[in-house]
Amino acid sequence: MNTISLTILTGASRGMGLAMAQQLLTPGAHLLCISRKTNDSLTQLAQARGAVLEQWSADLADAAPVAARLAHWLFALDPTTLASATLINNAGVIPAIVPLRENNSADLAHALRVGLEAPMQLCAAFLNATQAWTAPRKVLNISSGLGRRAMASSGPYCAAKAGMDHFTRCLALDEALQAHGAKVCSLAPGVIDTDMQVQLRGADPQAFPDIGNFAGLHAQGLLASPDEAARRVLAYLARADFGANAVADVRD
Repeated sequence: MNTISLTILTGASRGMGLAMAQQLLTPGAHLLCISRKTNDSLTQLAQARGAVLEQWSADLADAAPVAARLAHWLFALDPTTLASATLINNAGVIPAIVPLRENNSADLAHALRVGLEAPMQLCAAFLNATQAWTAPRKVLNISSGLGRRAMASSGPYCAAKAGMDHFTRCLALDEALQAHGAKVCSLAPGVIDTDMQVQLRGADPQAFPDIGNFAGLHAQGLLASPDEAARRVLAYLARADFGANAVADVRD
């Protein structure tokens, strides 16, 4: 009987990614987390809840071997035991908050590899390895409003998220042509109280003209907690119309 819900989640070691991992560990779940570091508390939680958890320590700045490993791992699974299969690309980085002319090449490359190249490679691996599966499949790419709105001193992050949005649109067209195509969405999760927000509020005001907006969101208590943001994102993932819009916002 198909009872297992399989989820692959990147960036699960902290923030909203960690909160999503905690909420996904329910009885009957099989969760694979891919992050720079593993988390012992997740292992304990999985055991307590009767879920299956695997954790891979990997640097998504070099995603090609991770994608190859994922494809090999998926091909070895028995899809007849699965009720669903989902890939959540959550990992991302934001380099120094400075004008593009002041970013160094290594930081630019790292931001784009983790934020854009890795999700594309993992999507390709996931969809190729599971294309013959009949269980419902979903791809959720965690984007940002900054993929749709430019912000000074944030070129690498904005570019990565804009690229994620657009390749997801292409992916939706590809999958719509398949008999059992995956439902895909690039979803902005709203403003969240994470390390990224701390980084934005701590930027040099001379280099970052939007710093006041982010300081104001924090001061007014308008940032969602990682737990609340995770609940909203996973609720969107569970919607019957998930994938109807290839690019969306959790606040829609």
